[in-house]
Amino acid sequence: MTDTLELPGWRHVYSGKVRDLYEPDLPALGGVHPLGDVVLVVASDRISAHDHVLDPGIPDKGAVLTQLSLWWFDQLRDVVDNHVVSTAASAEPGDGLVPDAVLGRAMICRRLQMFPVECVARGYLTGSGLAEYRENGQVTGIPLPAGLVDGSRLPEPIFTPATKAEVGEHDENVPFAEVARRIGDEAAGRLRDLTLTVYARAEQIARERGIILADTKLEFGVDPATGAILLGDEVLTPDSSRFWPADLWSPGRSQPSFDKQDVRDWLTSPASGWDRASDTPPPALPDAVVQRTRDRYLEAYERLTGTPLY
Repeated sequence: MTDTLELPGWRHVYSGKVRDLYEPDLPALGGVHPLGDVVLVVASDRISAHDHVLDPGIPDKGAVLTQLSLWWFDQLRDVVDNHVVSTAASAEPGDGLVPDAVLGRAMICRRLQMFPVECVARGYLTGSGLAEYRENGQVTGIPLPAGLVDGSRLPEPIFTPATKAEVGEHDENVPFAEVARRIGDEAAGRLRDLTLTVYARAEQIARERGIILADTKLEFGVDPATGAILLGDEVLTPDSSRFWPADLWSPGRSQPSFDKQDVRDWLTSPASGWDRASDTPPPALPDAVVQRTRDRYLEAYERLTGTPLY
């Protein structure tokens, strides 16, 4: 599943669907890292859909995820601090900075004690929220008005947390009360407030650029050194958020989006020949699907930041 690299000064410890995590190789660094208790977070070009990591990856996707996250971290710095310590390139192999092999798609970050919850904010109804609403008129126990359809704008953004899933498993939407039970009332309330504040800021910024931020998933952790809650992982990328072209928004149907929808659509089409209900892995993605998906990620980056990636 993974395409992890041997990186001087770093030791690979974990791989998710998209990201690889490295710890400092302390013996090689003389027993201490110059930036303290940190990890190296590397975004790969891997792409996942329907709980499978697919082949091939999407060229430049890892760079888009990293550079767009860094841009958003800067936009949100006055709302909540984040875990990024450095993106500086190594001057020499094994100096503990970002190795040349992953430059542009890696961040050196504070090691946080992550909360075991996905913090989801929704301003529009779609995806798993829509499925839940169609069953009982609610999303994670929050009642919503009758008559909403796919793509409807909600009366106000809502916090709809989910449990974190292992690779190959589904995240599960849970009520706020379940989050409070797991991490305590005070921490749960703080995460809800931060999530909705981040969403409000990001939704405004995106809208000014002709993009609707339909929903987003955030992760937070505690800095053991200070006790502060920081924004971690990635933030507001096409992997963790739904971005829609504002001029094409039309409730009542699936919306065009700046993400991997082309991949999802092809996998479930007759053209792929893949049965999602089977145990057979998905087939390789066609070149045209890979190229269209790459173009969408690059367009999302350029429209949001106002500059091309390269």
